[in-house]
Amino acid sequence: MPYRGRHTPEAVPAWGQNVPEVLADTGRRPGAEGGAASATGPRGTYGRVTCTGRKPIAPGAGRLHNQGVLANYRRLLAVPHVPSLLLWSLIARFYAPGLMIAITFLVVEWTGSYTVAGLVVGAFTLGMALVGPLRGRMADRGGTDRLVAVCGVVFSVGLLGLLLLPQALWWLSLPLALGTGLFSSPANQVVRALWPRLTRGPERQAIYAAEATAQELLFVFSPILTAGTVALAGSRWALLVLSVLALLGALGFAGSLRRAGVTGPAPLDEGEVSGDARGGGSGDARGGRSLLRHPALTALFAMCLLMISGIISVDLVIVAWANELEAPQYVMVLASVWALGSLVGGAVAGGLRGRPRLVRRSFGAVLGVAVLVPFVPPVTHLPTPLLVTPLLFVSGLALAPTVAAVMGRLGDLAPARRRAEAFGWMSAAMSAGGAVAGPLAGALVDLLGVAGGVLGATVLLLVAAVLSVFVPEPEAEAATAPGREPEPAAEPADSAAPSDGAR
Repeated sequence: MPYRGRHTPEAVPAWGQNVPEVLADTGRRPGAEGGAASATGPRGTYGRVTCTGRKPIAPGAGRLHNQGVLANYRRLLAVPHVPSLLLWSLIARFYAPGLMIAITFLVVEWTGSYTVAGLVVGAFTLGMALVGPLRGRMADRGGTDRLVAVCGVVFSVGLLGLLLLPQALWWLSLPLALGTGLFSSPANQVVRALWPRLTRGPERQAIYAAEATAQELLFVFSPILTAGTVALAGSRWALLVLSVLALLGALGFAGSLRRAGVTGPAPLDEGEVSGDARGGGSGDARGGRSLLRHPALTALFAMCLLMISGIISVDLVIVAWANELEAPQYVMVLASVWALGSLVGGAVAGGLRGRPRLVRRSFGAVLGVAVLVPFVPPVTHLPTPLLVTPLLFVSGLALAPTVAAVMGRLGDLAPARRRAEAFGWMSAAMSAGGAVAGPLAGALVDLLGVAGGVLGATVLLLVAAVLSVFVPEPEAEAATAPGREPEPAAEPADSAAPSDGAR
């Protein structure tokens, strides 16, 4: 029978319904001697053909397997409003990776000092980190469309004020940057808190993987657009472009939230209604207890801080390596290869079946960075840094899947009516990790060379991976969630879908 998600139309078939095609390739009929067909897995999601004869599985079965790889994404795209929400949330955040580049160029033009530019960038980061949990609480209470729209308008006005600031009044850029950072887009925490309301099971894992993968695209194309605009028209025009994109993205995302009808508070999970310990009880759901007193959530926040600090440290080490060689052109090549590996890893991870293994992915990210240490100076002096690009690609494969697993686990463990606040704390932790990465990586590169910076990033990711061991698995989802249609009945054990053990 067809797969039925919360808003998924019945027109989306279960992938097991391709079984007649497979059997047709072998000349067999369903139920014929020597073979049996199962149209659905335990939740009507997967299909399988079981052959009891000696003959191998027919070549047509490969089509079924290949389609199953993309099954999660196809079901996800069939859920109304999810593609629109994801797209507009990404547009609303597009400015973020390139903003620091434009600010740095502008402040250096005013003062000639990278130190002052770093202070202004730090003021922006501080403002973003301070307000994350507070805005999350505001979003949990409802009115997320108004929150997003107001933040977008004020933030864009703040950027316009910064680019119109006279050079003689450059010192005003510090308080202006702090105030503007307080109104940075809450799109990331709002949309991540929505996914558990709109998706479930394989769909949810696919959307978190898709978002983490798309985030890598932002970190590639936003700096390219910003740097290109600076080169062609100057830093003020770059800020203007980012300001317009931030405003358009915020208004578009607010409209998408209204169309989806998800601007109000989230319904309570079943466990929270009954005071279940999973969400910390009803007190947690209503905001009576700080999320920082929840051990599992605190471990996830600490993981985010350490992971982002380690990832950004590698980015900074790539810049330092290129500067030592006086060849800045290597920066974009090496960083793009690393990001490409993350893109591929995230895209594949989103199509896998079963719940992500957070611990396994976390230690995979550690191994991916650790393998770089023997191949960078002063351990090894390669004729050209381009020789390390295959390793960089492999190193990046685990990044997006790990970030997606962390976001998915946070969405599972956070109380339903405090998810936006939880993702606000997550954003604050990531901002803090980015702030720590700069001075730490710089000091290690100065003391131990490029290899020292990579080693430091490995240690940060290793501590994060150790913390993942203490993050509990979420409880199994109920058969019927609020607002969802009942799931199809499970098939007998012999037709169950494969477990996640290989993941």
